[in-house]
Amino acid sequence: MINFGIVGFGLHAVKRLMPGFASASNCRVVALSRRDLSKAQESARQFNIPLAFDSAEKLCASPQVDAVFVTTPNAYHLRDVLVAVDHGKPVLCEKPMAVNADQCRQMVEAARKAGVLLGVAQVFRFEDSTARFRERLAAGEIGKPIFARSEFSFQGGAGHSRTWLNDLNVSGGGPVADVGVHCIDGLRFILQDEVVCVSARGFSDAGSGEVEAAAALILEFSRGTLGTVMVSFRADYRTPLELVGDAGVLRADDAFNVEHPIQLELRRNGGLVETETVSNQLAYTRQVEAFAAAVEGKSEFPVPGEEGWRNQEVLDAAYLSMKSGKTEEVRAVVSG
Repeated sequence: MINFGIVGFGLHAVKRLMPGFASASNCRVVALSRRDLSKAQESARQFNIPLAFDSAEKLCASPQVDAVFVTTPNAYHLRDVLVAVDHGKPVLCEKPMAVNADQCRQMVEAARKAGVLLGVAQVFRFEDSTARFRERLAAGEIGKPIFARSEFSFQGGAGHSRTWLNDLNVSGGGPVADVGVHCIDGLRFILQDEVVCVSARGFSDAGSGEVEAAAALILEFSRGTLGTVMVSFRADYRTPLELVGDAGVLRADDAFNVEHPIQLELRRNGGLVETETVSNQLAYTRQVEAFAAAVEGKSEFPVPGEEGWRNQEVLDAAYLSMKSGKTEEVRAVVSG
């Protein structure tokens, strides 16, 4: 049984992570940290977690913590990951991995040097819907993929519980960084291909301040597929995904949703050929179980830190494109 400590225990931990851990068979949460010790102790009592701390340093120093899950706001990921690494603790970092690719590089290099396992929590890689898109595409059901479309929108304006979302110094960006990284990672994983160039446009409004309120990205993949990603903090919640090939179309409304069954559709010649129903309910459980198994040495974690770094290079190119008005190249990640 792997004992996790959650650094930055907030809404995400309450809504998603703790239900995931509750169903896990090989791991559990034994510690948490929040900046306010009294709030940390209150959360610990609420979820029956034995240990409460007011800093990442104290949590990582605990001998009862086997692995660390960093869920602090984006700008603090580098600091908290390095603290875990310095204490020799395997660390799983929430997405986006950082606020720029150089920070990701620092994390990866520090973990390599220390011989510490580093993973990034791109949870959609553990969803049945994402797996089935990947499998069915690889099986040739729609032929060569020409277009790939992924969208992610939700109401993230004033009053959202994550108050730091629109603070550039803390978030590193708006919906491109927050949920666009899911779209980018999902398409990379499904297509089994890498983004080489990005063109991006976005707009801000009175509520978003220095970050974008909505954006559209065009991704050029190395094998010729054109991807589009549209994200927003202003539109209704939706996560459609569609792959258009030269022999058919695979699509799903709310493809990344974890709360209700997903209908995958195969279409050809404008008509519906087949539907498949899948559930993503266990994605968060599978993610922590996979990391725990890797900590135990039973398997490799499928989303190592290098994958978070690759996603961040795409994000960096997108933000550069939004400023330059030009198509920007994505820098390659040198692994191992």
